[in-house]
Amino acid sequence: MAQHIWKITSRPPHDFFLCLDVGSYFDYEHDPESIFERGFTRPVPLRGRDILVTVFFNGDAESPEFTVKAHEPLSESEQSEADAVLRRILGSDLDLAPFYDQVADDPVLSPLFPELYGLKRLSRANFFEDAVNRIIQTQIKHKPTARKMVYGVRSAYGTRLESDSGMVPAWPRPERLITADPVAMKRHGLSLRKGEYLVGLAEELLHGQIAKMADQTAGLSKSADLPASNVGTMAGSGSATKPDAKPETGSGTQSGTGVESDTGRTLQSIESMPPQELYELLVSVRGIGPTTAQDLILFRNRTDGWFASQVERGREKAVRRWIILSYGGDPDRCSEEGFQEMIRRWKGYEAAALEFLYVNWVLSEKRSAGNP
Repeated sequence: MAQHIWKITSRPPHDFFLCLDVGSYFDYEHDPESIFERGFTRPVPLRGRDILVTVFFNGDAESPEFTVKAHEPLSESEQSEADAVLRRILGSDLDLAPFYDQVADDPVLSPLFPELYGLKRLSRANFFEDAVNRIIQTQIKHKPTARKMVYGVRSAYGTRLESDSGMVPAWPRPERLITADPVAMKRHGLSLRKGEYLVGLAEELLHGQIAKMADQTAGLSKSADLPASNVGTMAGSGSATKPDAKPETGSGTQSGTGVESDTGRTLQSIESMPPQELYELLVSVRGIGPTTAQDLILFRNRTDGWFASQVERGREKAVRRWIILSYGGDPDRCSEEGFQEMIRRWKGYEAAALEFLYVNWVLSEKRSAGNP
């Protein structure tokens, strides 16, 4: 099989292997224990098609470098697009070196650094992939089942890409998913309501408030000709597709459209929106609740974030509660000023800081279950 190979240098420190302990970073087809030797294989969306790549890490947190092997030849422009998408997935452009100095005396974060030095989150290729993944998996406690449901939707509505080890489905494009029948998604384990949420999300990204507000916030015109950014681009099918029709196989070649160009600009705009503004936009979308919206603003290709207050019956809920408890506070009595004082060292690195707490919790749960 012909391959196209190039290197991606990451901003140090970056230890990709720390991600292998975090199941939520990976998809149904992945075996984190084998990635160390076999590499990290996943689909990458380009403007005109989907491709499959395998990524290998050099294991050096201070001089981090990834070798990327595309499973087919690429043009120079396609390599540039794939490079940008992968940088978003890997977090290679995130500069966390100042973060370590900024929180050096933080009583909660600094003790985590010896074990988690070089940690960077692993995300999906763009906001739409992150959102589809989160909507499907929400409220499903058995995560292997949840990941299989996501895989089923990808298999039904995404391009099928061939690898040496078998077929890998790409993630569906909004232009494809908007044509789907929510009832048909029940065969993949989704409720009718979740199917409606996914179709509604595609509609929002193409024609709804997300598309309108994202462009307004970034000061973009729908007719502007913008270059690809580290959010990557998302192309759609050039022709209408019957709901739950068999996806294309092979290289995933798809014709370009004006719609896909607009979608790419919307995804770029979402990456640049201020965290609080994006959160408030997302919670207005059917199927995206406060917890999902909070997660989505933190998965982007940036280090900052914002934490909403969710008070129900006098009790602080969700991520703020966890943060306050981590600092020994009372989440039900902590004032806004008190909370901001707790996280004052996090400024500009809120997303990164929370990821350290999350991964530390994952490792603690594994140790409690007797897994080294």
